[in-house]
Amino acid sequence: MDTPQPSEFAERRSKLSVSLDGARADAFLTSFLPNCRYLSGFTGSNAALLISDRRAILFTDPRYELQAPQEADCEVRIVKGSLVKEVAKWAKRLGVRTLAFESQHITFQAHKMLKEAVSEIRLKPVDNAVEALRMVKSDAEIETIRVSVELNSRALEQALRRFKPTMTEVDLAGEIEYRMRKLGAERPSFETIVAAGERSALPHARPTDKAIGTDHLLLIDMGSSVAGYASDMTRTFAVGKLDGKTRRMYRAVLESQLAAIDAIKPGVSCGSVDGAARKVLRGHGLDRYFVHSTGHGLGLEIHEPPRVGRKEQTKLEAGMVVTVEPGVYEAGVGGIRIEDTVVVTSDGCKPLTPTPKELAVL
Repeated sequence: MDTPQPSEFAERRSKLSVSLDGARADAFLTSFLPNCRYLSGFTGSNAALLISDRRAILFTDPRYELQAPQEADCEVRIVKGSLVKEVAKWAKRLGVRTLAFESQHITFQAHKMLKEAVSEIRLKPVDNAVEALRMVKSDAEIETIRVSVELNSRALEQALRRFKPTMTEVDLAGEIEYRMRKLGAERPSFETIVAAGERSALPHARPTDKAIGTDHLLLIDMGSSVAGYASDMTRTFAVGKLDGKTRRMYRAVLESQLAAIDAIKPGVSCGSVDGAARKVLRGHGLDRYFVHSTGHGLGLEIHEPPRVGRKEQTKLEAGMVVTVEPGVYEAGVGGIRIEDTVVVTSDGCKPLTPTPKELAVL
């Protein structure tokens, strides 16, 4: 499995500096951990990264005195006390006059502390500067996501070998997450969803201690984290017999998902992909039961830009990785969602998820 080389982190910081030219800032500050990791390689739980045209300095606490220099490809400062105050000290030392910060990630209290600590420096809010870069993945990132996706699918396959209708939703979720770990995942990329029967109509249902039972739907939404990168997959199964209406609903959702995947290529708006999925469901009279967007980007976070939703004008580019997950949810009947992870290529797209999508009976 490829992993980003130190030069890749430096290249990312260079691209960030170019993208921030319009902000007319001398330096950039982030304390959002996924962005710190993306720009430096550091994986710890407490950090701030200050980037100027001359230097990149990672600030963290003494717990990471050994780890930070091993991971980060930039200068590291171990701080006893407030990272904000240390950042302010170095910003002044570097002669920073305007400091760009991430307005969507900083709390009011942290902003207040920063403003007080750098009273003579102008603070300039910027939105999604790093996220805009993160949308297009490198070859190494795509390979890591592919490994995560394939591990995720193997975990489901292994867990289902032990499936019994008498299992509870919690039992099956636990078995899935155990298999992820055994196969080498760092952790689940989100809390595994297992929802049986009428509960499958809850898009983000939490597993319960209720037995799964038979003759209804079983929805499983799961993701693994490998080397920091997330995967995401949903499959809906028949446990025993399903009536004709439910089987027709499944075929409609599968048709919708395939239509959305077919629409993905560079230059197409995310809203158009969402529209392709909705058009199919509308033709089956099921669009009113589709209550969320068609998909989302993923990478260092399970949900990151671009959003594949209504009126979303972001244009797809080669190297973007998104989920495609239309669903229908009818109270008293159940829910059906089918989700793959897909990478945008130069002439279309490539689904990464290997798990079959035809309706399977457990």
